[in-house]
Amino acid sequence: MYGLWKPRVLGAWRMPATGPVVLAVNHSHMIDGPMLMGTAPRPVHFLIKKEAFVGPLDPFLRRIGQLKVDRTVADRAAITGALGVLERGGVLGIFPEGTRGEGDFASLRAGLAYFAVRSQAPIVPVAVLGSKDRPGRLIPALPPLRSRVDVVFGDPFPAAEDADGPAKRTRAALDAATLRIQERLSGHLAEARRITGR
Repeated sequence: MYGLWKPRVLGAWRMPATGPVVLAVNHSHMIDGPMLMGTAPRPVHFLIKKEAFVGPLDPFLRRIGQLKVDRTVADRAAITGALGVLERGGVLGIFPEGTRGEGDFASLRAGLAYFAVRSQAPIVPVAVLGSKDRPGRLIPALPPLRSRVDVVFGDPFPAAEDADGPAKRTRAALDAATLRIQERLSGHLAEARRITGR
């Protein structure tokens, strides 16, 4: 990442140095996941669509601890693998919007809340800015080489309203947690845009 672009990492000290963590990352470009893997202070395990696990990428992604997920079904193996990362005190990276879009956290799926509530791991919001398509790209699918990409970490926060109480995993509890999470993520994104001028 540092060889091809110019990442500027802000607030990495906010990520807990040990213990389980869920990174909630906005997603507007295909480089967002690799950029975070290459700049985060701890190894990050992402849930990645199974279509990416082809050819030489398959053994490479597995070797660096990425998790294959079938997005067409409730993929039990992927869910178990993701929970296993958190149980072992690792860092799970999630694009809560589910797929690439505007990268503005406008529409969140319940998966982020489920993993955070189930594991009681803190959520660290991350804004990746400057990766979105713009003029001047030598390779259409990537940001311009040697361009600046900002990776901004926010303060960790619990998914559940009562972080010290028993974790409720009912649909109503997860929906309420998702709304609270969305508010925090949107606030972080606005602040990240303010401090980076993006």
